[in-house]
Amino acid sequence: MASVIEILSPTQVARARDTGALVADILQSLRERSTVGTNLLEIDQWAKEIMLGAGATSCYVDYAPSFGRGPFGHYICTSVNDGVLHGLPHDYALADGDLLSLDLAVILGGVAADSAISFVVGESRPAESIRLIETTERALATAIATAGPGVKLGDISAAIGGVLTGAGYPVNTEFGGHGIGTTMHQDPHVPNDGRAGRGYKLRPGLMLALEPWVMVDTDELVTDDDGWTLRSATGCRTAHSEHTVVVTEDGVDVLTLPSRR
Repeated sequence: MASVIEILSPTQVARARDTGALVADILQSLRERSTVGTNLLEIDQWAKEIMLGAGATSCYVDYAPSFGRGPFGHYICTSVNDGVLHGLPHDYALADGDLLSLDLAVILGGVAADSAISFVVGESRPAESIRLIETTERALATAIATAGPGVKLGDISAAIGGVLTGAGYPVNTEFGGHGIGTTMHQDPHVPNDGRAGRGYKLRPGLMLALEPWVMVDTDELVTDDDGWTLRSATGCRTAHSEHTVVVTEDGVDVLTLPSRR
């Protein structure tokens, strides 16, 4: 992870808008195409075809951080049910009622963007799964509403944590949001819980990937034998929502909304 917090130029921010729109549109396309019987490897292939067709490059294929058994070797993270982060695509066909989280980051024009969505596949609508997803989405919306120039990182973390814990969910702070710019993962780390009024003060030009994620009844993770996929230690279901935002002079702009281009 970078030791210097990167502030983007107006030209880079303009490029980031295109990157964010591409990420959002890929995720929307994958969501529409992911149905009962869809294989996770098909989703990975679709992501590859769309991003390469748009002239973008993957942030994941050659990614080999200390917390994974790298390189990742795929184009998207596909986490199912008790899987919540860094899900390595593998030969699995989605079933009715599966809770699928898709996490995607690409670079276009020299600037990265990162986003994640969670949704239930098929016709089933398990109540706890829907509540999980809605809670992460509400926490993300609260974080975005809190962020802006002069706001401390702790304010954002506290806002996220207030929603997640208020819904009765434990919170893991080992993995959370992060700075993003010319590379995918940068300082600062943005935990999903914290104390308001503390930490780095946000400045215009700073890009952040904000990503509330939660598990029903635990804050402990276990790693699959694949060396990447993180699951809830109890086998409970999980959900994950993420947007890339850029701090502006008067607030933040969400870059990973669908159909911005």
